Amino acid sequence: MTSMPRKSRDAREWESTTYRDAVAKVPERATFTTTYGTPLPPVAHPPEGDGAEFPGEPPYTRGIHATGYRGRLWTMRQYAGFADAEATNKRYRYLLAHGQTGLSVAFDLPTQMGYDADDDRVTGEVGRVGVSISSLADLDRLFEGIPLADVTTSMTINATAPILLAMYVALAKRQGVALDRVGGTTQNDILKEYIARGTYIYPPRPSLRLATDLISWCAAHLPRWNPISISGYHIREAGADAVQELAFTFANAIAYVDGALARGLAVDTFARQLSFFFAAHSTLIEEVAKFRAARRIWARIMRERYAAQDPVSWQLRFHTQTMGSTLTAQQPHNNIVRTAIEALAAVLGGTQSLHTNAFDEALGLPTETSARVALRTQQIIAEESGAADTVDPLAGSYLVERLTDEIEERALARIAEIDERGGALAAIEKGYQQSEIESAAYAQQVAIERGQKVVVGVNAYRTDDQAVPPLQKVDEAVIRRARERLAAIRARRDAAAVERARGDLRRAAAGSDEIFPRILAAVEADVTLGEISDDLRGIFGTYEPRR
Repeated sequence: MTSMPRKSRDAREWESTTYRDAVAKVPERATFTTTYGTPLPPVAHPPEGDGAEFPGEPPYTRGIHATGYRGRLWTMRQYAGFADAEATNKRYRYLLAHGQTGLSVAFDLPTQMGYDADDDRVTGEVGRVGVSISSLADLDRLFEGIPLADVTTSMTINATAPILLAMYVALAKRQGVALDRVGGTTQNDILKEYIARGTYIYPPRPSLRLATDLISWCAAHLPRWNPISISGYHIREAGADAVQELAFTFANAIAYVDGALARGLAVDTFARQLSFFFAAHSTLIEEVAKFRAARRIWARIMRERYAAQDPVSWQLRFHTQTMGSTLTAQQPHNNIVRTAIEALAAVLGGTQSLHTNAFDEALGLPTETSARVALRTQQIIAEESGAADTVDPLAGSYLVERLTDEIEERALARIAEIDERGGALAAIEKGYQQSEIESAAYAQQVAIERGQKVVVGVNAYRTDDQAVPPLQKVDEAVIRRARERLAAIRARRDAAAVERARGDLRRAAAGSDEIFPRILAAVEADVTLGEISDDLRGIFGTYEPRR
């Protein structure tokens, strides 16, 4: 790739025109001053202004919005889900009442892997690490009293993403919500499942077909929905370093864009609906540089590799989550500090959306108390720290700028290496990314065990007091209720309509027709998540990883 030119402009000219006009349109949400009374600038730049980059302009190193968080804070989207729909709905209402500004659904493993809650193979996992959803009726209970026109919803779901989005669309139609008002995100990033996370069902190629099918349908029918959130988070959680996180994520993104282009879509018709999901590690300065480099890399990829013409297509929009793997079961209250540092890194790096982990997540599901502390962490950063008062406040730091350039250069070199291996899909099939992450994770663990890397409370500053805080428990009655409800659905639904919908789905999957419209018709006929997944298993088969 050639280097994207960076704009040079006299700072006084900028302040007197573009930026001043943009700032004037922003409703003041706070008084942006120092404690000693002087106003904070919307953006800081070198005194001479020469060579400066500006937020809201390519290559977006300093942010995709000219005014940053001054007019609108990031979305505080706490990831939550456990037990059944009723229990999770209660938690959502609790979080919304305490200031959360977007919903984020955690699904249990059976839902992620395409099994209904009454399947004997998954009984012990129902509702354990997320909410159990097997039917459209379950999703209806999950959002009871929450109008879909008034919230944006993120769903961390991949192999079964088309099924869950179909249920969400069907529910919106039942609520009378126009599809152009339905906003949110499905993760739908199946390639990283083969690299790092493991919740895949089908082999990579038909899975990629399902993912790009969703991108195509949303481009035509669901303009406010992000049909994919290309995820570096799980890659980082698996042990990757910051460079690997960006490189492997963007290589996957290239595969999805190529797949959409192969479907006949023009890049500018869907690029604005692509979103990303990154981890925030506790290495604060490095993480800020990573986020800045990520925006610059994506702008270059879209502009130079794909010749996207719309500058919005060049903009990297991303959600961030603080890292679960940095949380410790030992001295769990220390995790509040870790999470605060990681959340601050995400804010200083310019995230659009943020989840902060609860301090007890190394031990169990978050309680209401720990979930509230996690949310309050974001609110304190937003309202008390001053980190949101100026766009890209660490720009110009010698270290931040050096690391931004270095991470960009190293990530682009890794992407080029994956290109030489035939692209992300071919490299996954050969086990390349998996092997690289395993090596990085092993090196990190060795450093901890040798004491070269300190983890407070684990290999240093240990105490004998290992008191466990109260933990959230899943009621065993969840499984009984799920079985009863699924039996009732199967008894009352139209058997002929179910068979027609499933037959149409199987024929589309076996051929080349779009699959998502058939999935939507199936969920509207009360076909369950497990039944749809079984039909696709019958056509696509299942994936067995390389040994």
